[in-house]
Amino acid sequence: MALNPIAKKEYYSIGEVCEITDLKPHVLRYWETQFKGLAPVKNRAGNRAYRKREIEMVQLVKELLYDQKYTIEGARQRLAEMRKGSGQLSVELDEARVKDTFETLARDLGKLIEYVDAFHRGDVGPGEGDAD
Repeated sequence: MALNPIAKKEYYSIGEVCEITDLKPHVLRYWETQFKGLAPVKNRAGNRAYRKREIEMVQLVKELLYDQKYTIEGARQRLAEMRKGSGQLSVELDEARVKDTFETLARDLGKLIEYVDAFHRGDVGPGEGDAD
């Protein structure tokens, strides 16, 4: 359930956000209807364009729902509480981003170790294997 670090861009497509957050597009679209902090703008073609702050909000919502086991309503209430607390929402967003970055690194390192082991066994050659 790890998320990738957010690259430095102004806007991100829904596909890029799915890759960063390890979520499906339908989940993001549903969360947009449930959490008012998730409101990506749409470009001329009608495609969603997420900003860094919205991706961080997705990461926080994911943390609340998946890791802390809040319900949708509970997560909404928790976000409202964070907004009322001075700076607490920013702190929570930062913590979720850091946690997700380390989870991503751990997952990627695990895949790298598996690849190196397979390479040493002769199961794969250089550049072969699953890139995901």
